[in-house]
Amino acid sequence: STYGDFILTVMRYEQQSRAEKARLRRLTWAALPYQRSLDEFDLEVQTALTQKQMNELRSLNWVDQSYNLILLGPTGVGKTFLSIGLCVEAIEKGYSALFITIGDLVKLLKTEAISRQSQVRLRRLYKADLIVLDDLMFMALDKQEANFFFHFINKLYEQTSFVITSNKSPEQWGEVI
Repeated sequence: STYGDFILTVMRYEQQSRAEKARLRRLTWAALPYQRSLDEFDLEVQTALTQKQMNELRSLNWVDQSYNLILLGPTGVGKTFLSIGLCVEAIEKGYSALFITIGDLVKLLKTEAISRQSQVRLRRLYKADLIVLDDLMFMALDKQEANFFFHFINKLYEQTSFVITSNKSPEQWGEVI
C-alpha cells in the first residue's frame, strides 16, 4: 500500500465520520417523539396505503418539489408512525426534517420574541426541508395563534414540505381555526 492509498483511506474515514455526525445531529434536531422506520410500517394492517404509494413516499421526490402531505384518519391508524418514518427516511437521505405538534409550534411562535430557545428551534424549522405538523386541529386556536400559524405556513410555502396529521376532516378545520 502506498502513501497515497493511506491518505485516501484517512480522507474517506474522515468523510464518513463527518457524514455520520451530521446525520446524528439532524436526527437529534428532528425532536422525534420516538424512532420508527418505514420498514416497520405494516401495509397488511393499514390497507389504506398501497406498496406503490409507499414507494412513492419513500422516494422523497415530493420533498424535492416542496409538495405537502395530509394524513387524515381516526386515532390509532398510524398517521404519526408514518410521519415519523418519513422523517427518519428523509434524515437518512441527507434532508433536514423536524417533527412538532401544533401545540408546541404555537408555543414557539408566541414566545419567539422573548425566548432564545424558541428562536433557535424556529430557525431550524425555517431551514428545514421537511416539517411534520402532528395533530393539526387537535386544539382550537385563538385569533392571535391562528395568525401566528398562518404567517409561519406562509413564510415556508413552496420552500418546505409539510406532512400534516389530523384526526379531523378538512370540513371541521374551519371550526377549529
